[in-house]
Amino acid sequence: QSMAKILYGIYFGLTVIEFVFLLFGGMPVFESLLTSFGTAGTGGFGFRNDSFASMSPYVQWVVTIFMILFGVNFNAYFLLLMRRFRRAAASEEVRAYFVIIGVAVVIITANIYSMYNGLGEALRHAAFQVGSIITTTGFSSCDFDLWPTLSKEILVMLMFVGACAGSTGGGIKVSRCVVMVKTVAKELNSYIHPRSVRKIKLEGKPIDHEVLRSINVYFCTYL
Repeated sequence: QSMAKILYGIYFGLTVIEFVFLLFGGMPVFESLLTSFGTAGTGGFGFRNDSFASMSPYVQWVVTIFMILFGVNFNAYFLLLMRRFRRAAASEEVRAYFVIIGVAVVIITANIYSMYNGLGEALRHAAFQVGSIITTTGFSSCDFDLWPTLSKEILVMLMFVGACAGSTGGGIKVSRCVVMVKTVAKELNSYIHPRSVRKIKLEGKPIDHEVLRSINVYFCTYL
């Protein structure tokens, strides 16, 4: 019960903080509520035909940041509240999540740079769409169907990867993708060193064979 209260408290707290930031950006109260609820649940309820294209850069950045924050494993926030900063920072899934986002934003920004008026605008749209797609929120700050093929392919891959486990985001989840990458690496290593014995670990703990099997089955079924 206490754990559930803390997690719901984190959810509520982040929603309220986003609501306040949106009010500071001049967004009406009702629209701020809708945006906060849509971002928190990463459900992407849109109330304008152009989504967030007509919103100010400030509002777009606020929504971008909170979409990404709601895609983080809530256990990391719990650890931060418990002042276990080292354990929170050591979360393999959360680190992989931010690395994926960072790499995607850099590549897409470079790819669409010539389409916008400067680096700042290109970075803003790239970050917004990456945050929206990887968390399966579904908001949009521009018509990214006009982007080059490379950028659209990256967004499609992010859609499959999804956010962290224990977050409000959808997709396969970063933790499963990390395990799958490690499984492939282990199998390739076994071809080179047939007699080697290696355990696949996540967050420093070995993963049981049954868990690996269930992840593989889920991955194949999902695809």
